[in-house]
Amino acid sequence: AIGMLVDEKKTTWDTKVTDIIPEFKLYDSYVTSEFTIRDLLSHRSGLGLGAGDLMIWPDSSTVTKKQIIHNLRYLKPVSSFRTKWDYDNLLYIVAGDVIERISGIKYEDFIESRIMQPLGMTKSALSFNRLKDKTNIIDAHAPVNGKIAVIPKDFTENSNAAGGMNANVNELSKWALVQLNGGKYGEKLDKTLFSKAVQNQMWTLHSIIPAGKGSYNRHFFGYGLGWFLSDEKGYMVAEHTGGLAGMVSEVTLIPDLKLGIIVLTNQQAGGAFTAITESIKDGYFGVTGKNRIKDASDNEKEEKDYGKKVTDKVWADIAATQKNVNYKPAVKNYLGTYKDEWFGMVTISELNGKMHFEAKNSPKLKGDMVYYKGNTFIVKWYDRSMDADAFINFSLDFDGKPTGIKMEAISPLTDFSFDFQDLDLKKID
Repeated sequence: AIGMLVDEKKTTWDTKVTDIIPEFKLYDSYVTSEFTIRDLLSHRSGLGLGAGDLMIWPDSSTVTKKQIIHNLRYLKPVSSFRTKWDYDNLLYIVAGDVIERISGIKYEDFIESRIMQPLGMTKSALSFNRLKDKTNIIDAHAPVNGKIAVIPKDFTENSNAAGGMNANVNELSKWALVQLNGGKYGEKLDKTLFSKAVQNQMWTLHSIIPAGKGSYNRHFFGYGLGWFLSDEKGYMVAEHTGGLAGMVSEVTLIPDLKLGIIVLTNQQAGGAFTAITESIKDGYFGVTGKNRIKDASDNEKEEKDYGKKVTDKVWADIAATQKNVNYKPAVKNYLGTYKDEWFGMVTISELNGKMHFEAKNSPKLKGDMVYYKGNTFIVKWYDRSMDADAFINFSLDFDGKPTGIKMEAISPLTDFSFDFQDLDLKKID
């Protein structure tokens, strides 16, 4: 969409974001002044992986898009500007706002009227709520207490620019064909959605991502503008994954083979789309003797076993601590209201005889707290579809009174959008 505006000379890839959104501000003033549209799309801002995602994930009841853009100024960078790739959904929300301000229409209306309608994507929409026909919609599935279960489909309109597309394989194929045809579409490819120059920019490496050789002995891996880029068996590959709770997907394009692979799933194990995609690529690459389903299953089991080992140790330590009758934490000392500048209020209270955690702006983030060790507790979320139980560490003043909270996910497998580590909660009451 931004490429189309570049084609129309309404903006450039290197236009400063503050020229379009004057109130846009990051933690560092120099980065703010130099930040371009290209930077929004290439994940090299210096912010950490998923920084600020808790404003939109796992849900948000009150935070507006305006507040999201405002709150970026409170997120501290973890690397130097333009030196390291770290995925960040919020900057794509900003990119959606850029489209709105340049075009003068809502982001969703722009995508649907300028891209989806010309391509005949009549059943798709840029948010779940905008779908005209909801009679044939998948259910989302996730592990809940060890068993696969249907979970609610929770969508926030604020994040449509980062992951709001609702579509089927047939209609996404029309979009993939435009990409494979260099922006051309129509029966005779006589219509242009975007120029070849725009596509060249999207498929030019902007950020290097350290990675191994993968399944096909690749020599490079990185990110363009909205695409992961690599070489596999001598072919340039553009791909991207996507995911919400209970559903994950992958789109892969290999232009030299005129090949597009689209895998949409109603569960959240990435091994599924990996196995399907690689099985298809094997056929085109002439690779034989591989069992991609087994490979993906083995990899996933190894990851899950490691995650379980880490979390089991934490809960074993808690069980041992609870047997120690000589020490019980003074619960009342920790109760109160804590505030983070970008996330908002968190209340630590006593409920039904237990310490209780509740985030004002994220209704799903509520649960009981149990003592771990020192000044650290664990919060166990009521929603067990979230593999995101977290450490809560209280900082104390010289009188032993809590002044703040730091958090971190227990499991190494917790989705990066649970960016608890970015919170700096200060006690205000």
